[in-house]
Amino acid sequence: MSFPPFLCFFFFVSFLPLSTPLTSSPYLSPTILHPNYQKMIQNFKIYAYPPPETLSFDSKVESLFYSSLIHSHFITQNPEEAHLFFIPFSFHSGLSTRAVAYVVGNYRTEFIYWNRTLGADHFFLSCSGIGHGADRNVVELKKNSVQVSCFPTTAGLFIPHKDVSLPPLANVHAPVHAPASKSSSYLGYVRYNWVKESNLMEQLLADPEIVVESEPSDQLTYEERLAGSKFCLFEYGPEISAIGEAMSFGCVPVVITDRPIQDLPLMDLLAWQQIAVFVGSSGGVNEIKRVLGRVVVEEYEDMRESAAVASKHFVWNDTPEPCDAFHMVMYQLWLRRHTIRYAEREWA
Repeated sequence: MSFPPFLCFFFFVSFLPLSTPLTSSPYLSPTILHPNYQKMIQNFKIYAYPPPETLSFDSKVESLFYSSLIHSHFITQNPEEAHLFFIPFSFHSGLSTRAVAYVVGNYRTEFIYWNRTLGADHFFLSCSGIGHGADRNVVELKKNSVQVSCFPTTAGLFIPHKDVSLPPLANVHAPVHAPASKSSSYLGYVRYNWVKESNLMEQLLADPEIVVESEPSDQLTYEERLAGSKFCLFEYGPEISAIGEAMSFGCVPVVITDRPIQDLPLMDLLAWQQIAVFVGSSGGVNEIKRVLGRVVVEEYEDMRESAAVASKHFVWNDTPEPCDAFHMVMYQLWLRRHTIRYAEREWA
């Protein structure tokens, strides 16, 4: 099975307003994305090892990715034609490094493929990410193999440029198309628990231009506030998983963080600086508003439109559709397919 080339091309162009200049594209390399994506759809092959047990994952998004992968046309029964190898094991939180070493050791013993690259052409699912260990099998898995994890990943357990984070599963659905322009009732919106730092919360609550929830809102109110706000404020942490929901409603994300973020979803694909605003917490609400005040009207509209376009790649479907979250994660894996394979030899 392969998707007709025009179908994905239609997707990439249909969500870009005709008046939008190329500079406002949410993509890092918009001119090469479509042809590379089509090559991936037509050629990418994954060999999945036999699972050692009945799998259960820590999160629904992991389960969706696993089910989509196993039933996709990317899976091959011939390991010699595979670009990458998938380790079908639930590397869940709390799993000991000894258990991790045992799993990898079994595949290394039973199959020849791990030793050809020391695991560099392998990938695995772990929502929270696996830790470091002294055992050789754990070291190679952590250092060489691609970890596919949930967003945000546990601090220190994600290796940039190697690992991949899954776009978070959305709980609300935005309109199919973002409006051509947006009339906003609020400068900023902070949903319950999106920001937890107490001093910053006090400052935000005192600001009349920012709506701050002190208790969870119902879904209708949540969607109305997303649609009626220029910016959605997130403190980097577990609640930032709602960033895709904000983007889909045209609410430009403002990520409050005092360190570089290395695990944003689709980092090989999206130009996040054109989609979101990043600001530190030390300056409080005055610094946040100063930064937002520097975003002029034209720049804001570009960011809003880019965020809405990018949000289409955050959509998970029970049956994958072209250019959805599953396919864009596969695209990131496709970009990681080039590895050096050593000559076959015996390993101690």
